[in-house]
Amino acid sequence: MTRMGSKKRPFYRIVVANDEAPRDGRFIEIIGNYDPKEEPALITVKEDRVREWLSRGATPSVTVASLLKKKGISLPS
Repeated sequence: MTRMGSKKRPFYRIVVANDEAPRDGRFIEIIGNYDPKEEPALITVKEDRVREWLSRGATPSVTVASLLKKKGISLPS
């Protein structure tokens, strides 16, 4: 996830990145957004792209995995 937005108004981009890249550093592709300030929290994802990256062997972070689970996208075991 990459933090965006102004001070005290964060939103996050769900990105595909190399595991060695810093949090707000270089990424490969934006696959969604997460806005925790909305009520309820707004989660948008490109499901087809998420499934493709997961099939290629990408492993989501703990936070992204929980967001995907809330959206109903099952993760491979």
